[in-house]
Amino acid sequence: MIWLLLPCVLIGLGLFPLLHEYLRRPMGSGARNAAPGSFAHLSRGLTHYQWHGPARGPVAVCVHGLTTPSFVWGGLADGLVANGYRVLTYDLYGRGFSDRPTGVQDRSFFIQQLEELLEHEGVTGDFTLVGYSMGGAIAITYTSAHPDQIRELVLLASAGLKTNPGKMALFIRDHPHLGNWLMLALFPRMHRRGCEAERPLPTSVPGIIDLQKNELRYRGYIPAVLASLRGILSEDLSDDLRHIHRQGVPLLAIWGGIDEVIPVSSIGRMTEQARSAQQEVVEGAGHGLPYTHTEEVLDLIAANHRQGLQ
Repeated sequence: MIWLLLPCVLIGLGLFPLLHEYLRRPMGSGARNAAPGSFAHLSRGLTHYQWHGPARGPVAVCVHGLTTPSFVWGGLADGLVANGYRVLTYDLYGRGFSDRPTGVQDRSFFIQQLEELLEHEGVTGDFTLVGYSMGGAIAITYTSAHPDQIRELVLLASAGLKTNPGKMALFIRDHPHLGNWLMLALFPRMHRRGCEAERPLPTSVPGIIDLQKNELRYRGYIPAVLASLRGILSEDLSDDLRHIHRQGVPLLAIWGGIDEVIPVSSIGRMTEQARSAQQEVVEGAGHGLPYTHTEEVLDLIAANHRQGLQ
């Protein structure tokens, strides 16, 4: 008789990740009550954003990465403000307090969100664009499409240079049905484990580990991560970088010396596509360099800015 229960057990185990995702909290008004900043009604849904610093001053727009929303910029935004910038941070769709639209998250998806947010806020050009990890890939594609708007492009541990995501990530990315199930089943544990591995590290964002893990509470976050893996993170941005180089947009790329996600060997690929790029390495920094080595990153940005003025 016990063997008759086996199919039911297997079906239950198979449905559990799907049911768990369905039972996660929706990102709605209740969750947004404590959100700092403001919301913009854009074509694909609400986008959460926040201005930091004085009303006047050169604008810096910061684009976060795959799994960590705009709170990742806490310390670095404060440092940029101290250096005279007016800083705009925002949550990409599917993360933080922004809406969770379905579909592919490719370059046009993210470029449109940024275009509409900048129009909403009256930012027309001559700003510094800072991209971290996947946000670097978004910043590259935006700059390639609008080189005349960008005063300076700053890339922190940037994606978009054909780094290897690993066999499991490739399998999940390339197999639509089984990959969807595996993502729901495996990603939460992997995400928590990756966050906890950084708990001993210094940070300029108080409580960032628990904030990162908290993203898993909300419905649509895991599918958004997968949509980006299949979208912008599967694209080769070599042509975009060459175009940025030809257009003469100043480019600063900063890498973590012990980054296991975006390896420091990416320097070579960047040099191949954009010879004019100024590249720096923060020794001892992993992939979390914007919040674990904030002062070093700020010093490099300030030094590069001073050099550009000479």
